[in-house]
Amino acid sequence: MISILIGLALLMLLAYLGWSIIWIAPLVSGIVALLSGMNILDTYTSTYMEGFVGFAKSYFPIFLFGAIFGKLMEDTGAAQSVAYKISNLIGEKRAILGMLLSAAVLTYGGVSLFVVVFAVYPLAVAMFRRANVSRKLIPSTFVLGAFTFTMTAIPGTPQIQNIIPINTFKTSTMAAPILGIVAGLIMAVGGYFYLKFREKQLVKKDEKFTEPEGDNEVNTIEEDELPNWILSLIPLIAVVITLNAFEDLSILVALLIGILLIMAFNWKEFKNFIGSINKGASGSVMATINTSAAVGFGSVVTASPGFEAVKDLIFSIPLSPYFSEAFAVQLLAMITGSASGGMGIALEALGEEYYNIAVENGLSLEAFHRITSVASGASILPHNGALLTLFTVTGLTHKDSYKDVFVVGLIIPMVATIAIIFLAMMGIN
Repeated sequence: MISILIGLALLMLLAYLGWSIIWIAPLVSGIVALLSGMNILDTYTSTYMEGFVGFAKSYFPIFLFGAIFGKLMEDTGAAQSVAYKISNLIGEKRAILGMLLSAAVLTYGGVSLFVVVFAVYPLAVAMFRRANVSRKLIPSTFVLGAFTFTMTAIPGTPQIQNIIPINTFKTSTMAAPILGIVAGLIMAVGGYFYLKFREKQLVKKDEKFTEPEGDNEVNTIEEDELPNWILSLIPLIAVVITLNAFEDLSILVALLIGILLIMAFNWKEFKNFIGSINKGASGSVMATINTSAAVGFGSVVTASPGFEAVKDLIFSIPLSPYFSEAFAVQLLAMITGSASGGMGIALEALGEEYYNIAVENGLSLEAFHRITSVASGASILPHNGALLTLFTVTGLTHKDSYKDVFVVGLIIPMVATIAIIFLAMMGIN
């Protein structure tokens, strides 16, 4: 177990210092293997690479189409047009609220978190530029809008973190609606007020908006040259509707429809389409590799002998089963750098036991479902795969933004988790 803790601490520290996850993940995986008495070469070529390739196989097409969709939204001016309209409706100084709502609506609509990152980034830059708010708050606002309450808490969310517990606890996506709403309000309201507080702090320090550079640069188009905001919004709406109205269609089909609509509504820009698609495709590769590297480390940890000690520790907690289950899910999500990955491992190893405990002791299976989901999201450490993708897309670093991400993505969700555990112990669902 010490080998896992050493490996996790090293990975978080080096990732925070800005070292690329692409090479520190296999390096630290080797250290874990060495300290655990595993064969280092076999661990790297088999266990690590199976986790790496497995994630890339499942998600690269989504990263690819999502990045192309986001780049076309940016280069055609569609993203900037929608951002201006949102800013005008809620006030151009409320960039954080505008971006938060944009990310939350897409996530609750069923759009993959990774796709939301690519799709909303151009909107975010346009809104933050207009409000002259520091870009350092973009990652934390993303995390709050897409990685917290709409991902795990709000009843009915179609995100995978709310779907995985269904098979284990024989529940539905609407499980424990009161607990979900309470957790969602704690995360959304608490996170928003924290970000507004941070915005004021940065203004006092005279930290203002700065233009992203290099691969993260976002083109600016004069307002009178922007496309119609309604036509610009339709591709985003089409992705959400396609995902929810036609369950047999995959996210790839929904994104393809969105891409084709952007191109159709902006056909006069056809000469620039190839360049935009090429840039989007290139950006998706780095985002995929970064996340896959973190997932590979998680695969090594779960395959190590020390992982059995982790499971023993979880069951030794002398508290309510609600607490021990939340701790198990959160701990494994932290170790693996993935909310859904950690939850999947926890339920595969311990889910049946918790189901039996609930049935034998008259505990609520719906409460177990909601606590599992919310706890999985309260796990965003520096090596988290989705966070690494977010930093890659925005061009920011852990030093720039992780402190704020830590508060809205880990501390406040932990508070929400504890709050609904106590409510569940009182018999409230």
